[in-house]
Amino acid sequence: MAKDLLFEIGLEEVPARFLRAAMEQLKEKTVQWLEQSRLSHGAVEASATPRRLSVLVQDVAEKQDDVEEEVKGPSRKIAQDENGNWSKAALGFARGQGVDPEQFTFKELNGVEYIYVTKSSTGVDTASILAEGLLGILSSMNFPKNMRWGSYDYKFVRPIRWLVAMFGSDVIDLEVTGVKSGNVTRGHRFLGTEAVLSDASEYREALRSQHVIVDVKERENMILEQIGKLAQEKNWKIAIKDDLLEEVLFLVETPTVLFGTFDPSFLNIPQEVLITSMREHQRYFPVLDEQGKLLPFFVTVRNGDDRSLDVIAKGNEKVLRARLSDAKFFYDEDQKLEIKDALSKLESIVFHEELGTVGDKVRRIRKIADQLGEALQISGTEQEYVSRAADICKFDLVTQMVYEFPELQGVMGEDYARKAGENEAVAKAVFEHYQPRSASDDLPASLVGSIISIADKIDTIVGCFSIGIIPTGSQDPYALRRQSQGIVQILLAKQMPLTLSQIFGIAIDVHAQFREMKRQGSEIRKDLEEFFGLRVKKLLSENLRYDVVDAVIAAGFDDVMSIVSRGDALMNAVEGGDEFKTTVESFNRVSNLAAKASKAAVSESLLQEEAEKELHAAWLQVQKPYSTALEQRDGAKALGILGELKPAITNFFDAVMVMAEDEKVRANRLGLLAQIDQGLKQFADFNKLVW
Repeated sequence: MAKDLLFEIGLEEVPARFLRAAMEQLKEKTVQWLEQSRLSHGAVEASATPRRLSVLVQDVAEKQDDVEEEVKGPSRKIAQDENGNWSKAALGFARGQGVDPEQFTFKELNGVEYIYVTKSSTGVDTASILAEGLLGILSSMNFPKNMRWGSYDYKFVRPIRWLVAMFGSDVIDLEVTGVKSGNVTRGHRFLGTEAVLSDASEYREALRSQHVIVDVKERENMILEQIGKLAQEKNWKIAIKDDLLEEVLFLVETPTVLFGTFDPSFLNIPQEVLITSMREHQRYFPVLDEQGKLLPFFVTVRNGDDRSLDVIAKGNEKVLRARLSDAKFFYDEDQKLEIKDALSKLESIVFHEELGTVGDKVRRIRKIADQLGEALQISGTEQEYVSRAADICKFDLVTQMVYEFPELQGVMGEDYARKAGENEAVAKAVFEHYQPRSASDDLPASLVGSIISIADKIDTIVGCFSIGIIPTGSQDPYALRRQSQGIVQILLAKQMPLTLSQIFGIAIDVHAQFREMKRQGSEIRKDLEEFFGLRVKKLLSENLRYDVVDAVIAAGFDDVMSIVSRGDALMNAVEGGDEFKTTVESFNRVSNLAAKASKAAVSESLLQEEAEKELHAAWLQVQKPYSTALEQRDGAKALGILGELKPAITNFFDAVMVMAEDEKVRANRLGLLAQIDQGLKQFADFNKLVW
């Protein structure tokens, strides 16, 4: 026999951002407890609304499973003396297991006899352990922020107001902070009343009758279906941002979609401002036309039914009008601020107490960007754009709009710079230098924006590394991993002929010019190489096998374009079939013997056998085109050239005794292999490939 188990925790309204993780945590802890308690069960479904967390477990057994467990003890040699008497170790093992030594049996394991004891445990009734188990689950839950209430020391995400704990039709008796469990749940705060459950299986439908859609996925589908229907009726494109949908999902118990409008005159403000204001302040979904242009409408989700939606819409319109009026005021006021005055204000904003002000950072960005531009040999006009964009890239941080909406940094900078008469390339770069802001964000489109973006990011990374702020574990308060990943992505996307060591060197030198360094440049560079190596590995691992990644990284990752080209070429070759496998085997024979060489030097006068002369000639013939292919970052061509060595290598090993008795001949042959191996390892360490 089996029954459904229900546990609902009724709460004061919980912040939406906590609920998804709390719901998943409740499910995970419940499953763990059921398994530890040897209770077989069916599906486990966790739910959450602003006022409740719950878990419903189907078909929970009414009795624990019986178990029979075999426990291994000490070896026979230790357990018995020469007269067959039990030793202290054996007697202690018996006491620990709660058995009599007469119950011992002997079994052989790996040629050694050990004592074993079989323990049987009869399962107890599920009902007798549920109260303790559910209380344990409740008290073990953790949240980003906890509360205490009344005179209780108990902590939880929000005060507990009711509990429902049922096993089938039976109420599980438990109490927390004066709240006793029962079979009565509460419906929608305004539309519903209490619902009495006669069985745990009635939970969802009982709440549905009280205007609560407890299933999270069902609520989400309702919201999306209603938004989709509205968009189709109005011929709108309603922008649904995942994080906003997630928040709205946990703000409502009965979702009803409605729309409102706002004064079209507000559309004179950049639409990013309006969209941000609607999303961040009001949790509204913006409405766009087919071209992605904002329309004077908004969509929101009501926590209730469809009665009096016109009244609700008017109330939302009134609130939004006030918000947009504030945004318009900030926008108009910001345009009165001249860029030079904004830049002077950056001198009073601390970037980091050990790294100076934002003004100091801007000067470093300018210096780094100028040197990057020189290294890239960009045109004089582009260099002027880079310098100007670097000078003003942070000026919008002191504007009222960015103060109100920090996520608009760069967006407002581009708009204000354009209105102030800056060149279009400069204005665009002010926005682009923040990209990519996240893993899913676009990369800078322009070369100028890309250079400033790299300069800004490497300044932050080197600055933090120079004062000992290096991400460890999950700790990364300055988002250095994301910024380093951004640099790697930009170098690749823009095909920039810059090496990571060039970028490190420029940034370290600039920091040393502007401030006293706490750490040696060589130490910083070493940490940077290790840190960026992991980012390059992550990038390669998105498309390549792990062994291919390890192989090409072993040959160096300083040149991002080169390693990606080599990785792609090697991956294609590995997937091409067994023919390349034999080529790699020949390369690995070279590498294995080359390890015995004292130096990679060859004397032609010591080349005796025809096969070794042919291998030496083949190596000399491919050296130049191979080096050229590597310099041109043409991995496929470079690997193809290396493949031309295979016949000569195979013939060499078939015809030549490498470890000749003559010491000079032996050293010469090993030196030849070492030279070839050095060339191979410029492409990859082929020994790391797994077949």
